[in-house]
Amino acid sequence: MPDAAVPRDAAGDRAGRDPAARDAAEEASAFSHAPVAPDATAAYGDHPDQVIDFYAPRGPGDPAPTASAPLVVVLHGGAWRAPYDRLHLTPFADFLARRGFAVANVEYRRGADAPGGDAEAPVAGRWPDTFDDVAAALDALPALLRQALPQADERRIVLTGHSAGGHLALWAAARHVLPAGSAWRTDGPAPLRGVVALAPIADLATAVELDVCGGAVRQLLGEGEEFGMRRPYADPALLLPTGIATTLVQGRADVVVPEAVAEAYADAAAKAGELVGLTLLEEVGHFPLIDPAADACAVVAEEIAQLAW
Repeated sequence: MPDAAVPRDAAGDRAGRDPAARDAAEEASAFSHAPVAPDATAAYGDHPDQVIDFYAPRGPGDPAPTASAPLVVVLHGGAWRAPYDRLHLTPFADFLARRGFAVANVEYRRGADAPGGDAEAPVAGRWPDTFDDVAAALDALPALLRQALPQADERRIVLTGHSAGGHLALWAAARHVLPAGSAWRTDGPAPLRGVVALAPIADLATAVELDVCGGAVRQLLGEGEEFGMRRPYADPALLLPTGIATTLVQGRADVVVPEAVAEAYADAAAKAGELVGLTLLEEVGHFPLIDPAADACAVVAEEIAQLAW
């Protein structure tokens, strides 16, 4: 992870000349913030990655829990790969908590280490473990909240996620429309106020076509027949309509998960008879959506608030 922030004016200046430089500057800024320790952590399984960090709602100063606050459930990104865990999203979780939300930052099992221990090429995701964990975390959440974060209002839950976490958020909200026989299928829709997916890998076929994150989707689902068999159980663009209010927030300058991926999901929703909000941010790339120092992060918080309050 980058360890030095790039001034926003420098990032903007470089962005006009080189999209890759813009992306690098934005990533450096997003990863420059110190991790923020949670107020509580609870396990939803036996694996070390099966945990949820909880952040109590607070004001701009010292933590000041309120009697009741909407809950934002956060799923981190990182192309479903092992090196990227929930730690990099803790400043974003704290940002939301300081705006009055209760926050649950979910960890889940990601890809195994690359063959031969190559740290530069870890595998993306685990099948079915990654999906098992997200489903189990959300199923366990109500009971965990009562112990770890009683300030959270279970009647006002918004699910959000960034990049690969955006994919998982959309998927988790669509479990009730999974194919019959799926172990992850639920009897009815999740009790959510809505979903705010941030630069999500929302349409897996489009992501494969654009080679998003270096082939991460095929690593997650497998090749050939495996890909075709698993995609109906994993692709949010095939799990529509959900009947749950959904908004996508997407930077138009995103070179990591391009705008076309979000647009493909929105188009699929429209064809299924469902209106999905699509907020496009000019001159914004992939990482400002989760960077508390960026104006785009405030836009994200407002989109969440519109559903939660």
